[in-house]
Amino acid sequence: MHSVRVFALVCLFAFAVPAFSIVTVSSPTTGSTSTSPVHFVATGSSPACSKGVAAMGIYTAPNVLAYKVNGSSLDTNLNMNSGTYNVTVKQWDNCGWATGTKVAFTVNGSSSKKAYVFSDLQSKTGWDSYALLPPMYPICSKCTSAGPQLKWSWSPNKTSPSMDGITTKSVYGGGTVQWSDAFFNVHLMGNMSSQGMKDSGHTIIPNLHDFTYDVYFWVGNVSVSQAMEFDINQFVGGKKYIWGHECRIAGGHEWDTWNNQAKHWVPSGIPCNPISNAWNHLSLNVQRTSAGKLLFHTITLNGKTATLDRYDSPTNTSWYGVTINYQIDGNKNITPYTVYIDKLTFTAK
Repeated sequence: MHSVRVFALVCLFAFAVPAFSIVTVSSPTTGSTSTSPVHFVATGSSPACSKGVAAMGIYTAPNVLAYKVNGSSLDTNLNMNSGTYNVTVKQWDNCGWATGTKVAFTVNGSSSKKAYVFSDLQSKTGWDSYALLPPMYPICSKCTSAGPQLKWSWSPNKTSPSMDGITTKSVYGGGTVQWSDAFFNVHLMGNMSSQGMKDSGHTIIPNLHDFTYDVYFWVGNVSVSQAMEFDINQFVGGKKYIWGHECRIAGGHEWDTWNNQAKHWVPSGIPCNPISNAWNHLSLNVQRTSAGKLLFHTITLNGKTATLDRYDSPTNTSWYGVTINYQIDGNKNITPYTVYIDKLTFTAK
């Protein structure tokens, strides 16, 4: 009788205890060998906490928190020395629980290509902003951010909503011109670099072939945006490479990419459905091929990766450098809206 009661209690306990937090690490995997920087990808869940996961982090050694991000997913690259590691990827939920998953792997040297990483670009100086007006959308040299054609603003280091206290608030403020766009641009490398990388000897930019644009953005009501655009630009060897990506929202919730020669957008067939009132994580990867072509490789939005592998041809230019663009477009009603951007990282190698 005693053993029956014990068995019954064990069964009751097993079914009464709620599921605890779970951390799933998809990269790197246990037993793998990686070069530096190491690509970490992980997701967390906390079925026992209705409030969800608050943050995730990476401990590269005991009590050494190398990276932390708010939310239930992480996707980042960490520079690590050669050696064997037993890393813990940890999560904290909003109910006070914390748990982690250990991953043992080896780092064997660094990537053969030097990576140039520009982190938290949204908080850096050097951004220029302009109005683009239809029908041809040139930069409006007479427009000011106060309007009347278009009102816009760029305000860094906001603390709410924010992932780390250095969010930038970008505003499409409406105006008198339908379908107008607010355009933001920063020069990273080359003669006009705002980040201290002039490359006057032309020894860096010609060797860059792989680019990643990684950013988090938050929109209160996504539906009022006509489109959001994220561009990578390389000017080298007398050629202009424009990897333009447009999340066409009001026009059909689809990703378009830029045709450099014909100067028009090419529908990709890939859905683009950012979430309102939440942080969206976007990562774009493109390449300049050894044959001098543009390759639009992948688009990852909120953990879902789509492979394009669309090739394009560059146009001629006398410019030299690397820049990125960010753009928010207005609709027919010129409806004002705000987009917060955070953790904007650009990697070139």
